[in-house]
Amino acid sequence: MATKSKRALGNEAEDLACEFLIEKGFTILERNYYAGHSEIDIIAEDGEIVVFIEVKMRSSKAFGSPIEFVNEAKVEHVYNAAEHWVQQTQSYNRTLRFDVIGILNKKGKQPEITHLLDAYR
Repeated sequence: MATKSKRALGNEAEDLACEFLIEKGFTILERNYYAGHSEIDIIAEDGEIVVFIEVKMRSSKAFGSPIEFVNEAKVEHVYNAAEHWVQQTQSYNRTLRFDVIGILNKKGKQPEITHLLDAYR
């Protein structure tokens, strides 16, 4: 059996995250927003707040939780892309937040979703 590509797994994780966010009342604005080499997985609104969301999915916690895989380099890329998005949409006066969603997706089990609000500033 063929394994899923990295992009297919990323899409699966982002689909799960979007479903989770919509159930929580978020409005999805964009997915996979690119600014040069920087990317934001999901941009959403939580009420009046614009939320930039990084999504990480793992099949086990053997090397740590999915959220622990968001490193400083990734945070910098998200900040860069968020700054670009704010400029492009002229959203200068909006309140911004940076969240992380970790998904533990063990084979044959329901995915476990952890949503870390205001994960980094």
